This record gives sequence, structure tokens and C-alpha cells, in this order.
Amino acid sequence: MDLELLVNRFQKKDQLAFEQLYQMYWSNICGVAYTIIGDQGEAEELAQDVFIKIWDKAESYNPTKGRFFTWILNITRNAAIDKLRSKGHKEQKLNLPLDNFVSILDRADDEKSDTGNPLLKKSLKKLSTKCVDLIQLLYFNGYNQKEASNALEIPLGTVKSRIRNCISQLRKHLS
Repeated sequence: MDLELLVNRFQKKDQLAFEQLYQMYWSNICGVAYTIIGDQGEAEELAQDVFIKIWDKAESYNPTKGRFFTWILNITRNAAIDKLRSKGHKEQKLNLPLDNFVSILDRADDEKSDTGNPLLKKSLKKLSTKCVDLIQLLYFNGYNQKEASNALEIPLGTVKSRIRNCISQLRKHLS
């Protein structure tokens, strides 16, 4: 079935369209959530919340502003970062061993894990360490640019220009 037609039906609250989109995107949404949160159970719970949120806000998707999949991924990323920043999550993670905090590239090498996007992981490996570190902090660890500037001990302006260049490189690798 044509994705555009499926999304259109979904926006009109067609439950069968929702179920098809759920089946199409469930593993990707869980993968993104897991990459950011680092806990499979919490990632699955967050994915459920994301699907409820997109159902409730279906009419807010605008195909002229981007692909449907990108819209869902942005909602997932934002929800996962909100989860990381929440007080309850921080308190729960206070006493975890350091081994729980590994980068996306370390997870990409985990052959047991089939979550996430293999093309994205392959593309991240082509970037410089500076880019990977910055993307890790900003997009997967939920840091804002000021926090990343402090963590990396570089000026805020450098963070802004570097992330722009890094994302540009990443786009080239993904296309």
C-alpha cells in the first residue's frame, strides 16, 4: 500500500492504518528509544507512549515539512530525551555501573542487537571522533549545546558550527 495513502487514512483516525504503521515502525522506534535510554524495557514503554502520542496528534503531521518516518523519529527522540532528563529517571540511574553508559558506536558493534538503523551506524563510523562525540552528547544523551560545550570544554560557537558541519557530513553519507 502507498505510504502517503496509509498516512492519510491514519490522520483520519483509521485504526487499520494505525496498526499497519505500528507494525512498520515499531522496531525502529524501539531501536531509537533504546539507543538513547539504554534500557530495553523502558524503550518499549516509551515506544508505546510515542504511538499513543502520534495517534493523538496525527493531524499535526504535515507532509510538506518532512517524511512521516522522520516525524515519528523526532517525537521518539524528544520523548526519550525528556525521559532522560526526568527526575525519576535520573534517581533510578544514580547507582548503575559505568558499563551501562556506552556510546552508540559501541552498541553498533554489538552483534546481538538488531535495534536501530544499520545505515546510520555505518555512517556514524565514517565521521571523525569529534563529530561522533558531539552527536552522541546532543542527540543521544540529551545534552543541549551549552552542556555539550561545557562537557567537551570547547566554546559554544564551536559546538554550533561543528554540529552543523557534522550533520552535513552525516547527510552525505546517508544519501
